[in-house]
Amino acid sequence: MDKASTTTSPSRFWRIWQTLRGTNSTFLTNREVPERDLTGKWIIVTGANNGIGLEAAKTFAKWGANLILACREPPEWETHPSVAEQECKALAESAGHASTIEWWKLDLTDLGSIDGFAQRWRDANRMLDVLCNNAGISTTGAQKVHTKDGFELTHQINFLSHVYITLRLLPSLVQSSEPRIVCTTSCHHFLGTFDLEHFNSDPGMRGEPYGNNKLYYQMWVTELQKRFLANDRLKHITVNGINPGYVNSGIWNNPRPDITQSRSETRSTAFFKFLARYLAITPQQGSLAIVNAATSPTLGPDPEVQGVGAPGGIGGGHYINRIWPAQSMPYCADENARREVWEKLDEELHLEERGLYAALRD
Repeated sequence: MDKASTTTSPSRFWRIWQTLRGTNSTFLTNREVPERDLTGKWIIVTGANNGIGLEAAKTFAKWGANLILACREPPEWETHPSVAEQECKALAESAGHASTIEWWKLDLTDLGSIDGFAQRWRDANRMLDVLCNNAGISTTGAQKVHTKDGFELTHQINFLSHVYITLRLLPSLVQSSEPRIVCTTSCHHFLGTFDLEHFNSDPGMRGEPYGNNKLYYQMWVTELQKRFLANDRLKHITVNGINPGYVNSGIWNNPRPDITQSRSETRSTAFFKFLARYLAITPQQGSLAIVNAATSPTLGPDPEVQGVGAPGGIGGGHYINRIWPAQSMPYCADENARREVWEKLDEELHLEERGLYAALRD
């Protein structure tokens, strides 16, 4: 019988301290994140019309990458993806690049939309160099909202759908010489509660959906890299989880304005938006966490382990606090806990039945 997790959650003081370390507001320049030549590279960025996703896409465009902006049809307060597409094209052209930059619709609240997106990509017969799993929302509040697939909204958008699209696009990632997957986790994973009995944010859940899912997400990043390394066909792929920092972006807006928040939730949202206005970094600064994880030789493959990459690469499976490798929650180092998350994902998404887990072994 497989062993169950025996990891004990660290003290609340330690978890809060680690979370606060994630709010580091050091101003980053091109000295810390220098420009790279991305000519000919293919990059997909989810949630690329707003916040750090848009800013990362703009940087990739200026550096010559071919880009797919993977976005839903957004609410009126967000930049429309068609506008983001034109802005990225203009930046690429002004830098002298003849890149392909397109908006493709992707709705992470609908697994069918992910299937359609992945099939469209595979029909284009392109290798994929970098997948940036960036899109996300803040917690919807006490009034739970479920997607058409039956999952709690935050759980699906912030975690399940990124797992699903990564495995759907794996055949294209394999074709690249040094593919990378960049997952926007969060320093809030330190505030998460390991509660698989309520994996789908079910009634009785301990903790709250946002922190819990960021914890599961960072654990999955570590487990996925372990499984890549165990397969000679996949070991050249590098996946890392990044904390972009405390960013003043649209994520602090109520993600479902059609649902009335409680008085305490309204106050909490207002409080975080107030703090963000004065203490948080800009989306451009936050986006450098994505850009750095996607391009830095240091955060690339470990040549001794993965057989590719520049000297000094540390490989994947890590938690990156902005641009600096950092300690993650102890659950991430617990093989039994990670296996439990892996199996729980199969329960919800039927990944073995769909052949997506088999692709990691073949």
